[in-house]
Amino acid sequence: MNDMNHTPTRPRGRNRIRLLLGAACAAVLAVAGTMVLVPNAYAEADRQVCSNTTGTHNGFYFSFWKDSGDACMVLRENGRYSSSWSRSTNNWVGGKGWSSGSRRTVSYSGTYNPGNNNTYLALYGWTRNPLIEYYVVENFGSYNPSSGATRMGTVTTDGGTYDILRSQRVNQPSIDGTATFYQYWSVRQSKRSSGTITFGNHMDAWARAGLNLGNSWAYQVMATEGYQSQGSSDITVREGGGSNPQPTTTGPGNPGGGSCSVSVSRAEDWSDRFNTTFSVSGASNWVVTIRTNGSQSLQNSWNASVSGTSGTITARPNGSGNNFGITLYKNGNNTTPTASCATG
Repeated sequence: MNDMNHTPTRPRGRNRIRLLLGAACAAVLAVAGTMVLVPNAYAEADRQVCSNTTGTHNGFYFSFWKDSGDACMVLRENGRYSSSWSRSTNNWVGGKGWSSGSRRTVSYSGTYNPGNNNTYLALYGWTRNPLIEYYVVENFGSYNPSSGATRMGTVTTDGGTYDILRSQRVNQPSIDGTATFYQYWSVRQSKRSSGTITFGNHMDAWARAGLNLGNSWAYQVMATEGYQSQGSSDITVREGGGSNPQPTTTGPGNPGGGSCSVSVSRAEDWSDRFNTTFSVSGASNWVVTIRTNGSQSLQNSWNASVSGTSGTITARPNGSGNNFGITLYKNGNNTTPTASCATG
């Protein structure tokens, strides 16, 4: 607790979670990272896990870690798991999700009982190149996991407002051993235990704040986590959204129909990637076709719904206005993309 480099200020004992869980997950990814999950031909039976392990169950990746005590997790049908723990447990974390993260939209539902304890419920994962640990915190007990982090703004999406924060870990455990890395946080101001997380909206908001994730994804799970506490959860996770996954902040638009045009501007430039911004005029129901060059590939986007990762990329409005942007990895080609606009 007296190490001032630990922001947000979390109990020292919890740090060991990252190293052991990350190492286990890295081993699983080495074997299963390229697997394509398909619906099971049969349903696997419920399975209780009370010791450190990772794997797949009923088509979902799972992880479980603890350092002591009675914490256990029961793997149930589809993306469901339940957990319980008492104060005999020092640290524990577990959940179901995917072996590789992405911009996916995640829906989850169930019950989460933190009491007045140090525990939280979050969509959680890592990237590499650069090494980033990220959280979208939906609920927590007495301890706000973003405490002590640097505030970078807010994003309103999926029916709520999240505080955006960044903290740095210096020479601390990670999925790649002891390292210095940043943590990105979206912490929901109004707690909930069921809902939809449009993770791409958080990525876009982080990118607008200068917080870019890496280009290599590790695992992404809907995790329950506890430290020197007691509680329980029963959570079901799946991929896909609800009726309003896009940001709720909107501006006035133009009536549909008519023609549109788009201007392209080169923005920030780094050794391995660059930003390009686009401004659409003439319509609000536009479809912008972006043509990248060579082996360029998409890292991030903001203020638009973007599909495709290389070659031809398509952007459509997401309620954030007519100005949007993308980050492209150069991959040996530094040419600015071109774009054209049509009405949808």
